[in-house]
Amino acid sequence: MVEIEAMRRRLGIVGTAVFLAPAMMALLARPAAAQAPPAPPTVEIGGLVDGYYDYNSNKTDMAYRNFDTKHNQFGFSMAELWVSKSVTADSRAGFKFKTNFGPAAAIIHASEPGTTSIFQNIEEGYVSYLVPAGKGLQFDFGKFVTQHGAEVIEAKDNWNYSRSLLFALAIPYYHMGVKATYAINDKVSVMGNIVNGWNDVVDNNSQRSYGVQATIKPVPALSIVQNYMGGPEQPNNDDDWRHLSDTIVTYTATPKVSVMANYDYGKDTAVGSSVHWDGIALYAKFQANSWVAVVPRWEWFDDPQGFMTGTAQTLKEGTVTLELKGVDNFIWRIEYRGDFSDQAVFKKDTGDMKTSQHTFALGVLYSFAKQ
Repeated sequence: MVEIEAMRRRLGIVGTAVFLAPAMMALLARPAAAQAPPAPPTVEIGGLVDGYYDYNSNKTDMAYRNFDTKHNQFGFSMAELWVSKSVTADSRAGFKFKTNFGPAAAIIHASEPGTTSIFQNIEEGYVSYLVPAGKGLQFDFGKFVTQHGAEVIEAKDNWNYSRSLLFALAIPYYHMGVKATYAINDKVSVMGNIVNGWNDVVDNNSQRSYGVQATIKPVPALSIVQNYMGGPEQPNNDDDWRHLSDTIVTYTATPKVSVMANYDYGKDTAVGSSVHWDGIALYAKFQANSWVAVVPRWEWFDDPQGFMTGTAQTLKEGTVTLELKGVDNFIWRIEYRGDFSDQAVFKKDTGDMKTSQHTFALGVLYSFAKQ
């Protein structure tokens, strides 16, 4: 009986194996799950048109302003076209080319040591390569806009229409050189660059300038960006260094309330004497709904030796901007701004000088971007 029972058990095991064998073979023969194809590189084509109307209480063109400078007339600020290709792990080479036409382009390149007519219509032009190191080390070579400041050249990407005093007076617009960017993790990224200097595709001396940046996002709602740049910037002077520290802090308190602060400190040597400038800009953005926002801005800028403005003075400004955005790519901004100085630096149409100017502006912005 024992032998019969053992034989039955062996037959049961064999029967189970025979039963399971087809299922196992079918499972082994099943093709592996298809992997998602690599994401294609993003090629973007875009454009921008920026126009405005400004009225100055002094009835003259605005002082210490960028781009919206004309009094009591419809003004054209800039028109842009750009094309870019992003870098990815599957397509490591990329580029960006952005053209800029209009009075803004001339203002941006007013101090360019090279032939302005050659460079002023190329706001950015650089090639990129993503090195397969860690999360990816990206190198950019060419002409690119500065990393400094809370505001940028395109008003559509700023909170206000008029540019801040810090944007106009405290920092450069662009650089020519090479930069490297690396994300250490999801919260910290770093950048370093070697460039000709401030606003010069063609250098004005024989030494380079150097910049570093750290971006820290400890939580999604908070961003801290710290920049430093140093190098000789005086024409034909390789010894006297200009230093710039630039700090930007942005906090999104709620989906409808955001605040931002920007502090700049710079120093240089002019005619053998030390000079410095510093300033702070404070912003708040109240997003009532998807198409209405109110943005106040307050600034203080100190230029004790007159190195940046031409007059030893302290400037202040207060701005309130009403943004109306029926669709994402068409923006109207209605703005009041008051500029104040402790010196009489604002000219009236009568020739008299005042310590303030008050302006009312309407900015109209249309942009598009297609991938």
